[in-house]
Amino acid sequence: MTTIDDVAYRTIDGITLLARLYRPNTDGPVKWMIDVHGGAWGSGDRLNNAVIHADLAAHGVGVCALDFRLSDEAQYPAMVDDVNYGIRWFKAQAETLDVEMSMLGALGSSSGAQQMGLVAMCPTNPRWTTMDPELTMVDASVDFFVAAWPILDPLARYCMVQEAGNERLVAAHDACFASEADMTEGNPYLLLERGEATHTPPMTIIQGTADANVEHTWQDKFAELYRAKGGQVDVHKFDGQPHTFVTAYPETAASKEAIVKIREFVLGV
Repeated sequence: MTTIDDVAYRTIDGITLLARLYRPNTDGPVKWMIDVHGGAWGSGDRLNNAVIHADLAAHGVGVCALDFRLSDEAQYPAMVDDVNYGIRWFKAQAETLDVEMSMLGALGSSSGAQQMGLVAMCPTNPRWTTMDPELTMVDASVDFFVAAWPILDPLARYCMVQEAGNERLVAAHDACFASEADMTEGNPYLLLERGEATHTPPMTIIQGTADANVEHTWQDKFAELYRAKGGQVDVHKFDGQPHTFVTAYPETAASKEAIVKIREFVLGV
């Protein structure tokens, strides 16, 4: 049986951020994952990917799912800073939380993958690493990374939704990023292209081919560059599946297969 707890991990600018911990019913050290949800930077919470969390925990993987400041509370890089802080907090508080880790990985979905991608590849970048005297002994590095229908190039996606006339997603970008320069800086794909990545943990990418929010071929382009930079990454595509298909339609065969792919990667890494 999985034990679920909510814990406050950060209070900043009067906002208290929560983490939901899924503790698997196993003895000894286990793999844990930090999760960052999607929602176009402005909506959703730590429960967005609960169907994935539950499956991982049922198979012996611990999950720590983070809330973070949404775009109506603070703009980029604040939400990336929260993710970075949350990873360091989790490492520093592991003993207090009664957590025994063998490895620590990451899961990011949609816009959450943009945030987690930046941290996974540049865990000590000062733009999203607030110094804290209680966290000086740990960094935000992770051992592996699952990117689900990820926004790994927010600038390309901004251009895409502008051309498509998707006012909702254009507004979501404008709410999160003060400028296109910020979309260029906070851009996992361009960060790789610029040679700024200090870490390339093993990755797996989950992507539907009928995703109206992300051009599925972008994941192939990212993977090609990631491998060229020395990283290991697999791309799993699901024909005819839309954005967020796993969490929106968890009972479909494609969603169940995608969850198995995530689980197999995590257990096998």
